[in-house]
Amino acid sequence: MGDQAAVIGIITVSDRASGGVYVDKGGPAVYDWLNERITTPWTAVRRVIPDDREGIEATLCELADDKNCCLIVTTGGTGPAPRDLTPEATEAVCTRLMPGFGELMRAESLKVVPTAILSRQTAGIRGGTLIINLPGNPSAIADCLNVVFPAVPYCVELLDGPYIDTDPALLSAFRPRHARRREES
Repeated sequence: MGDQAAVIGIITVSDRASGGVYVDKGGPAVYDWLNERITTPWTAVRRVIPDDREGIEATLCELADDKNCCLIVTTGGTGPAPRDLTPEATEAVCTRLMPGFGELMRAESLKVVPTAILSRQTAGIRGGTLIINLPGNPSAIADCLNVVFPAVPYCVELLDGPYIDTDPALLSAFRPRHARRREES
């Protein structure tokens, strides 16, 4: 992928939002957060889908395999309720899990609310795509992205994805010294 613009999938997993019962706030919160911080060219592929494991799996595969997303961020479906199946769907379509993402997001969220222990966010890799599950609450989305996103651009590069840079005034993407911008090499 190299110097191409990043294609980032944003999936809201919610029976009510997908059914029009209420307006999706999670997907727009993810988009706005990314749009404020990413300074390199990128495009979003957005979906709002019900809490259905097969549908979640199919959408993750579509965005990773057909839409060539280097990153997919889901919001919703990570709690303990019977229909909260986003982590199971993510694990089913990934070849490798990245447990550090969920561990860090829960640790950060526990500073804000004790029920964060109920969250089951996870992350994994499907081919050249990093998939990250976030909670559905817009303020929790920001809290979680603030702590994990510094590692995301380098992870995407390690998967042969595009170079993603961020506005250092808002968030600094971390890269080891040996991995500085490819165009400079």
